[in-house]
Amino acid sequence: MNDENGAGVHWSFWAIGVVALIYDVAGIINFVTQMNADTVSAMPEMYRAIIENRSVWATGGFALAVFGGALGCLLLLLRKPASYYVFIASLLGAIVTMVHTLGMVASDSSPVGATIGNLVQLVVTAFLIWYSKRAERKGWSG
Repeated sequence: MNDENGAGVHWSFWAIGVVALIYDVAGIINFVTQMNADTVSAMPEMYRAIIENRSVWATGGFALAVFGGALGCLLLLLRKPASYYVFIASLLGAIVTMVHTLGMVASDSSPVGATIGNLVQLVVTAFLIWYSKRAERKGWSG
């Protein structure tokens, strides 16, 4: 089942990989957008507060989460078992981002939507860690 052209790989592998890649590219677009001062200045006050008060470590966590997620998806689609480890790094970045967001929520300056977004990111990344290991066990990568 681990042939070169992917003929033995279940269709869901490709569907999950492509949907996850699109999700992570959207995360990269979000990250890059938040680095643009003009775009941030046009956002509602609560979102501006999160972005403008984000520390370097939280920004680094956000970058690791989204860029790591996209790289992990590319590696998954290329059927490389290293995707598992890249997804773990992405999860660590997502956790760092979540810690920052929870701190903002505790200070009552973060909207609930930001917290929900972080939770979705954690769930998606945890799923991709599990799925990449499952794909390796099934012979779809490696």
